[in-house]
Amino acid sequence: MKKDVLTLWDLEPEEIMQLIERAMVFDKNNTSGVLYRPLEGKTLGIIFEKPSTRTRVSFEVAMIQLGGGVTFLSAKETQMIRNEPIADTARVLSRYLDGIVIRTYSQELLEELALNASIPVINGLTDTYHPCQILSDLQTILEKKGTLTGLKIAWVGDGNNVAHSWINAAAILGLHLVLATPEGYEPNQDILQKAIDHGKGTISLLSDPFEAVEDADVVYTDVWASMGQESEHEARKKIFQPYQVNGNLVTKAKEDVLIMHCLPAHREEEITNEVLEGPRSVVWDQAENKLHMHKAILERLMIEQSDE
Repeated sequence: MKKDVLTLWDLEPEEIMQLIERAMVFDKNNTSGVLYRPLEGKTLGIIFEKPSTRTRVSFEVAMIQLGGGVTFLSAKETQMIRNEPIADTARVLSRYLDGIVIRTYSQELLEELALNASIPVINGLTDTYHPCQILSDLQTILEKKGTLTGLKIAWVGDGNNVAHSWINAAAILGLHLVLATPEGYEPNQDILQKAIDHGKGTISLLSDPFEAVEDADVVYTDVWASMGQESEHEARKKIFQPYQVNGNLVTKAKEDVLIMHCLPAHREEEITNEVLEGPRSVVWDQAENKLHMHKAILERLMIEQSDE
């Protein structure tokens, strides 16, 4: 039976840890030049309605380095732009491809695509979730800290898609997550409540960023206006200014805190250049680990698919 990764809820805790461990092996093998091409003869389709640098390139390179091929489809250059039903697109692409990564606005569209596809579908980002980002972030934290247990992870900023996936991860893995957002910009209440009801981990929502980052092991932020919210940018800058990750805020965290940002960063807005380029920043390792994690995801989904 084919497997999709539409949200982190599609993965059991042990599957997440297996992916992290496998991604770390890919990291080591990449450094030592080990060749491994289990996906020869397979083709990954990448469908993007939103711009991308890291997600697109890392998935493409991951697939190529695993021996497979890639075809990139801009949604506006397919029949999707002419309102072809997504179910029809899914059925057709399933006859050509061995897997699909899609970056789109609607989580519902993603789920409909997956429902009608007979091949694995991977969420490359929607307005609601960004699961693959958090998987590579977890890998980065484990590499740097040696454990995920007992760490305090502080999210500062907008309650957006990345925050939602962090909430999922905290619930599934039993993490300690504290989120600080301005009033009116909290995470989706249903997503938060589902995580709390799951009964694992400690998830708190605050309005004070200084309280959120106190004694934190990880401080994570993201842009204040996500893709599709560009018209709100100037208004959000004023509202979110107290949530800037700067030197003053970071002093409240642990001395060995990790500073994380999924990029692209708006320097001197959600994070200062001093902190982004500082000694506790691991943003470039985060970005690199997307390549290794995407290899682990593609290997798992595509080889399991072919073994059925």
